[in-house]
Amino acid sequence: MHEIIDLSQEIFAGMPVYNGLPEVKINMHNSHEEWEGVKNPRTNTPSVYKLEMGEHTGTHVDAINHMAKEYQGQSIDTMPLTMFYTEGICLDFSHKGLQELIEFYEIEEACKKNQLDIKPGDTVLLYTDHYRRNFGNQNWGKGPGITAEAARWLGEKKIAAFGVETMSPGVPGVSNKEVHRICGELNFTHYENMINLYQLIGRGRFRFIALPLKIRGGTGSPVRAIAVFE
Repeated sequence: MHEIIDLSQEIFAGMPVYNGLPEVKINMHNSHEEWEGVKNPRTNTPSVYKLEMGEHTGTHVDAINHMAKEYQGQSIDTMPLTMFYTEGICLDFSHKGLQELIEFYEIEEACKKNQLDIKPGDTVLLYTDHYRRNFGNQNWGKGPGITAEAARWLGEKKIAAFGVETMSPGVPGVSNKEVHRICGELNFTHYENMINLYQLIGRGRFRFIALPLKIRGGTGSPVRAIAVFE
């Protein structure tokens, strides 16, 4: 029997999004009463919702073309599905505070402590407990993040991706822009806004699956990320 752990945020109208990105709007487009020709119904039961949101909403993955303009052709629909179906590990950085940086040697030390190796093609998840502590409050946009050096260290290990609980992989105004550029340069990506990473700590390797929508020319996509233990 497989154990499946959901790593994805719920998508709902008015949910927190990164500064400047489209607000999430969800409205009823059709009702069952409308389809059945009911006149002056007392209730309207949704049959179709209309969604309005950006590609980088909730738990999502960035396409390579999001990292910098020189990667224009590398949209989400061109990225190999093997990048989103990998083995994974999760490392504990819950001791990190707001806007605190995670250095490459700290990732290396966490691997040694847990007797884990980062292999080519892996997805490396970084647990900070930022979601449970701060989702929806004034500190939500002030999460920890990795340094540019840590991004390069991960990329040089030929991983498929890394994932964070925060709205950005680096700390905005400090390392975030450079982290994105390094992902583009070394052809790997990252997931943002993950949840339930605490359930993965101390459990070793797992199957990681997070398939994006096939958006033509897309710069990213929401995903239903899961960890599978066999």
